[in-house]
Amino acid sequence: MRRKLEKFVDPLPGIEVLKPYKKTKDGAHYEMTMKQFRKKLHRDLPATTLWGYNGQFPGPMIEALRDEPVHVTWLNQLPNKHLLPVDVSIHGLDQLPAVRTVVHLHGIETKPDSDGHPEAWYTNNFQETGPVFSRKTFTYPNHQRGSLFWYHDHAMGITRLNVYAGLAGMYVLRDKQEKLLNLPSGDYEIPLMITDRSFHADGSLFYPVQPDDAAENLPHPSILPAFTGDTILVNGKVWPYLEVEPRKYRFRILNASNTRSYRLQLDSNILFQQIGSDGGLLRNTVEMETIRFQPAERIDVIIDFSKAAGQSIVLKNDLGPNADPNDDTGSIMQFRVTKPLKDKDRSLLPAALSVIPSLKQNSISVIRYLKLVGDSDEFDRPLLLLNKKHWHDPVTENPRLGATEIWAFTNTTSFSHPIHIHLVQFQVLDHQPFDLEQYNIDGKIIFTGSPEAPAANNRGWKDTIEVPAANITRVIAKFAPYSGEFVWHCHILEHEDYDMMRPYIVVEDDEKQ
Repeated sequence: MRRKLEKFVDPLPGIEVLKPYKKTKDGAHYEMTMKQFRKKLHRDLPATTLWGYNGQFPGPMIEALRDEPVHVTWLNQLPNKHLLPVDVSIHGLDQLPAVRTVVHLHGIETKPDSDGHPEAWYTNNFQETGPVFSRKTFTYPNHQRGSLFWYHDHAMGITRLNVYAGLAGMYVLRDKQEKLLNLPSGDYEIPLMITDRSFHADGSLFYPVQPDDAAENLPHPSILPAFTGDTILVNGKVWPYLEVEPRKYRFRILNASNTRSYRLQLDSNILFQQIGSDGGLLRNTVEMETIRFQPAERIDVIIDFSKAAGQSIVLKNDLGPNADPNDDTGSIMQFRVTKPLKDKDRSLLPAALSVIPSLKQNSISVIRYLKLVGDSDEFDRPLLLLNKKHWHDPVTENPRLGATEIWAFTNTTSFSHPIHIHLVQFQVLDHQPFDLEQYNIDGKIIFTGSPEAPAANNRGWKDTIEVPAANITRVIAKFAPYSGEFVWHCHILEHEDYDMMRPYIVVEDDEKQ
């Protein structure tokens, strides 16, 4: 399909921080415009046509302060023809415009009308709007702890295509508590957005029209059950390098890939010091040799290069012992410890980071058992569902506002799913394995081991968690501070689009549950 691209020939691009166009007593105001544009993603690859916020991939970064609201007007100036193959056989898309967008700020606690509901979509210049559309400017209150969030498209049935085309960016929420820790900052705090893509020889994005083994009766185009690109990009560059000083750096890392999960590892026996996850700082720093990293998860790590002057260190993706030697996706980027030390490194790596009260102390109002299941549609294509329900089926999850619930995700499929719940940051209680073969025979859950506590780096606040195959993963969440309709879904975008996403409603006390 394309010539092999040489690794580590392009420097890592920085991500522009967007300035608000005005600040008022009710917060900072931004405008962000989705546009089609062209950009070179590798020295030897012709320019690629992409979609991006403000014509950038990744989109510009918004930096916000805790308790200071942000208002963003998200404008769509995209062409009416999609860049990628749209399957109109799902979700009644044959009746809808091909290009629709709506933005979800992943990790934020906000009201439903600013959350990016999949049916709150709109077309170029708001000419057509979806059934749940109600406002052009979204408000993010930022009443939560400092974290790395990310914004991305969330339009019904085409999220996988819109994000793959480039509609993703990062949003950092800062708080005073974190500043007091004296972590590496300024030039030494670097955001990394990891994605995978495939390209045609002319530089254009490749995304399959149909699965490889497509039957003759399949719609054309037809959705894939998963897709991983053969090329890794960081901050919109293919296999880049970054020149660093021999000192501590803080990296805020996002997996913005559609399907691909990673096992991050550094060569040269350097370890990660993980200080944060989706919902901000952990209780304590956790030393990690490898970090499992699912789509939509964020990790906050400190890497100490002080003993590596003159070395080149590769951030690797450990593909395991059976990896194909021709698979290039075992490398992500390269650090070159070649810059002289500018000043003495006075940043700290504290053992204790933050206080996270356990939600287990709360009164638990409901325990919900929610199955992740595989099925097939009328074309015999894989159809992945939550609790055997489709998107348009009536709502079955309706937590009371302010209530604490346990959601037990029972994965009856043969692979992991990263499950994301909008509105809340939750805590992971445990994972417990069961006999999947037995379940497939008689539907009975027979446990094959005791409940296992989450990995040390998953014991903070999370909004996305890997639910391994043949496991029940239990999370606990307080459903606040807003009522209304939100969604929960698998964050493998090909699964989310078909049909592993469900609405849920947070009800007020006086509403019927």
